[in-house]
Amino acid sequence: MKREKNGDTVSYLPFFANFAPAMGILYIVPTPVGNMEDMTLRAIRILKEVDVVLAEDTRTSGILLKHFDIRKQLMSHHKFNEHGTAAGIVARLSAGENVALISDAGTPGISDPGFFLIREAVRAGIEVQCLPGATAFVPALVSSGLPCDRFVFEGFLPQKKGRQTKIQSLADEERTMVFYESPYRVVKTLEQFAEVFGGNRPVSVCREISKIHEESVRGTLSEVIAYFREHEPRGEFVIVVAGNRVEKTVN
Repeated sequence: MKREKNGDTVSYLPFFANFAPAMGILYIVPTPVGNMEDMTLRAIRILKEVDVVLAEDTRTSGILLKHFDIRKQLMSHHKFNEHGTAAGIVARLSAGENVALISDAGTPGISDPGFFLIREAVRAGIEVQCLPGATAFVPALVSSGLPCDRFVFEGFLPQKKGRQTKIQSLADEERTMVFYESPYRVVKTLEQFAEVFGGNRPVSVCREISKIHEESVRGTLSEVIAYFREHEPRGEFVIVVAGNRVEKTVN
């Protein structure tokens, strides 16, 4: 548009031309791995303020939200549908909606869905904020008594194909190693570790972190295997195995 000013022609744009809609924010929100008191005040506030909450399991997350009186739309987002839903979520973020991503427990993206959506949001230029909060492996690692200045997080091992190859590849790893495991495979996993790392390798096995029956069993792999052969494994497990350099130092 143009108008006259003191005989000169002045060009200007309509006042609304520079007001493009602001993009929303994708919040990655950790949730308790056991004790509800581990939920942070900031996490509660963010979940109350966003436009939609993405949940790995809407039934499980529904209980959490009800506990903290959070009344927000829940949308299912898990490993089986994330490739199909990510584009629509990014579109909503691009249009200015704020979205929170939670998993059943702990920090999304750590052995839980989250990476794919986060990557797509970053590629689209959307701001991603990850709140600090609950995750299972950190307390298990720190309380293990094993060096935690350098460590490698392996998460869940392959259940079948490539499992033994993966364990073999870690035989000379000098950093402390952290694994997640189910109660149904924990003894088998410890036995496989003993075959490759040796029965004298120090280990700490922590279960039910932040829950009433939290327990840490420390010793050599042989000693901890013997313990769980006599005591049925229950709950979710974090296995912390000493690196090769610790074994060399001990011997």
